[in-house]
This record gives sequence, structure tokens and C-alpha cells, in this order.
Amino acid sequence: MTANFPRIEAETDARILDSLQSVALDAGGALDRRIQPGLYDRLDWLDLTRSQLWPDTPLAIAAVRQGSDALWLPIRDDGHRHGRALASWYTLAFAPLFTPHTGPDTRAELLGEAARRLRKRFATINLWPLEPADAAALQRAFAANGWLARDQFEAAHWVAHTQGLDFDAYWERRASKLRNTVRRRAKKSAVETRVHDRFDAQAWSAYEAIYAASWKPAEGSMAFLRALAEQESAAGTLRLGLAWREGRPVAAQFWTVENGTATIHKLAHLESEREHSPGTLLSEAMFRHVLDHDRPDLISYGNGNEPYKAEWMDERRVRHRLQLFNLRSLTGLSRAATKAWRSALAKRPLFR
Repeated sequence: MTANFPRIEAETDARILDSLQSVALDAGGALDRRIQPGLYDRLDWLDLTRSQLWPDTPLAIAAVRQGSDALWLPIRDDGHRHGRALASWYTLAFAPLFTPHTGPDTRAELLGEAARRLRKRFATINLWPLEPADAAALQRAFAANGWLARDQFEAAHWVAHTQGLDFDAYWERRASKLRNTVRRRAKKSAVETRVHDRFDAQAWSAYEAIYAASWKPAEGSMAFLRALAEQESAAGTLRLGLAWREGRPVAAQFWTVENGTATIHKLAHLESEREHSPGTLLSEAMFRHVLDHDRPDLISYGNGNEPYKAEWMDERRVRHRLQLFNLRSLTGLSRAATKAWRSALAKRPLFR
């Protein structure tokens, strides 16, 4: 005869933490590199984002614990009862942070408790850029706990599936247009490429000079990128590529490679060198180096739908933005109504 023991429910503890130091104490190593495989899911990434980009902005981090399972949802408080993800233009994927092995049902419960706790602090919250699955989970949890959740497209995200492929096998799958372009440019332009697996101050200075003289707008925080490069160099994940022509640097790319994924974070070339295609030639060198030496299963080309990415990648994915309105707050209701009115007005024809 089998005895039926009553199920003991773990008590749920929910708080709002105002510093990453408090998160570190609460997490007890659960958000460290050795535990979290994703760059954006770690405390050191949040530390860089906080210290370099939003040093003076208050934080409101929902921390929920149920037994050995826990969740942290890092929010920055922009004032006027509005919160935003503790993220930036450098963050390619924002997500709720869980302890390892937290099951889907428990995740949903923890998210629901976070949504209830955040009602006391915010009238509106914007979360981005979210993977579709994370956006859906957050939308369900917040919508079930007093929030209006509006999900919308935020950005395209291109990836290449490279499991088991060296560079030659990968290159064979690319369109002939790209392969022919690289072959012609390599014959016509004498470009030397170098890939640094460790931080090098001179190489980084060249990277900054290229970016400053490129077609791209002024970088938001070159100090953030340098700190990230130094951090990832120490961890062995940095891949910094430079292309040189006639003795001067003309193109640069900043990658990281870790846990089977290679990520292209930032790239630039001198606009004056466009006819020599140094960016394309450097891309070929970077893909060759990473595929032959690191053998990743996936290569991510960051967020953005630039046409050239499709030539190198296999699949277009998407990132989402979630706009949350607290329906138990007059401010939240007012902002939700204003958003709905503007949306309706935008769809209304000018003339009838």
C-alpha cells in the first residue's frame, strides 16, 4: 500500500532590489559565467551596462524566490512611474534571469509574482529586445496579473547554422554571388587581415579609429565596448579582427565565441575604402578563423535587417518589444488609453 504524503508548497518570497550588489548577494553565484551560458544573462554584463551606460539611474530589480528556484527581472527606473529593461543598444537579447533547471511551471509562477510586485512601483514598463519565447512568457504572466501587455516587432536577427561545418563546408553553402565577390576583391585589393584572440591595446586603438572614421554614427560608449573586450579577453571568448591596406587599418570587427555560439557584435570600415571592400574581405577572414578554430554550432549577426547579412546567414529571426500598462494605476490606464488612441488614429484614413 502506497502512502499519500501531502505536497508541501514552497513559500514564495518577492522583493524589489535597488542595486546589483544586492542581486549578487541574493543570487549567490547563480548569475555567474560558470552557471549562465548566455552573455546577456550574467551579472558581469549587467554590471557593465549599469556602470558604463546608466550609472545614475535608479534600479528596481524584481527578485522572486520559491524554494531553490529564483528569478531576477532587471529594470531601470526612468522616473514618472516608468520602467525600462536594464538593457541598451549593445544588448542583443534581454530576458528574465532564472536559476538553472527552473521548470516551466515554476518560471510562470515566479514571473506572475514579479508582475504583481512591480505593480506597486510602475505604471508602465518597456522590455526589449526579447526572444519570441521570452516575450510570450512575459506577456502571459503580466496580462494575468493586472497589466495590459502589447507585443510588437522590435528588430530582425540573422543567424547561420554551422554545426559540424568548417569554413570550406560553410562557404560552399553560400550563394555564388558572395563567393565570386570575395574572390574578385581578394585579387584586386591587397588587404592584410589579423584576428586577435586576446585584448591588444594597439589593435583596440585601431578599432576605435576605424569606427570613428566609418559611415556609422558616433558610438554610444566606446568605454563600454573596451571594458567588454577586456572582460571577454580574460575569459578567452574575444575575437577582434582588423583589416590593413597599405599599412593602415581600414576595417574592424568585434566578435565573441562561447558555448557553441559566435556573436558578431560590432563592425565598421572606412568609407574612403569602400571600393576595396575591406569589410567583406575581413568578414571572410573572420568566418574562416572562427569556423576552423572554434567550430561553433551557430553564428549570430546581431540585431538589424541590413541586406548584406542575408548573404552570410541562413535564417532571419525576430526580437520583440513588450509594452506593459498597469491597469490598477490611473497613470497606467491613461497611458494605455493614449497609446490605443494614437494607434487607432494612425490607422485612420486622412480622407473619407
